[in-house]
Amino acid sequence: MKWMRIKSKQCLMMNDPYFRVELLSLTLDPQRLIWQAMHQDYSELLVADENVPSESKAGEIAIKRLLAGGRGHFGVLEHPSITFSVGYFPHSVMQQARTHRVGVSFDVQSMRYTGKRIGPAAAGQVNLEEVFYLRPVGEYRDRQGKRYQYTKDQREKDLKLCADAATRYEELVSDGFSEEHARGILPFDYRQHFVVTFNMRSLMHFLDLRAKDDAQLEIHQLCNLLLPYFHKWAPEMCNWYTKNRLGRARLSP
Repeated sequence: MKWMRIKSKQCLMMNDPYFRVELLSLTLDPQRLIWQAMHQDYSELLVADENVPSESKAGEIAIKRLLAGGRGHFGVLEHPSITFSVGYFPHSVMQQARTHRVGVSFDVQSMRYTGKRIGPAAAGQVNLEEVFYLRPVGEYRDRQGKRYQYTKDQREKDLKLCADAATRYEELVSDGFSEEHARGILPFDYRQHFVVTFNMRSLMHFLDLRAKDDAQLEIHQLCNLLLPYFHKWAPEMCNWYTKNRLGRARLSP
């Protein structure tokens, strides 16, 4: 399958060089597991004793009996799960990712115990943009469709603000302030790492919510990084999803 990036009408931008998604764990043969769960609903036998179709065939059968033709039987898709390590995304992505009932488990850096990178950023020992996120220079539009320019000069001013905030954070911590107190002066979009676990239904629902056009640009990029893993994990299910739901904002499967 040829993969196309999800494109937002707001601003077409290259992926941020720091954004990362790495696979931690997954259910092996997820489509066979879906078939087993589905089959047990109507099988007189114990499904553990039955012959299971191949992974690809199981996916095709599950799509035909659960999803095709608008059937919408997504509950069985909650049995397989996949877990990712997500890195260097701005705090605003976590704010949007956790909004709505997505049925997803998150563990996130709090900046209560994880502020040790601020000092090196303030001292110029690491790239400031490895710690704080700013959108690239370019043309954008707001939620009402009004267009505006984010210029190089404006971005340089914002980088200085990040540098000043990092310096002030270090001063506060050095003066004995707690990290949860000092973090209050940091720019909103410091970068965070998090671990997230989806079942297959909640992964589709998350993409429904966050691959649509009015989602934040940065969470679009997260969706772009998740999609290849979904396709490798469950190609038949992912192909069906991409053809029938991706980008159409059909919510709450």
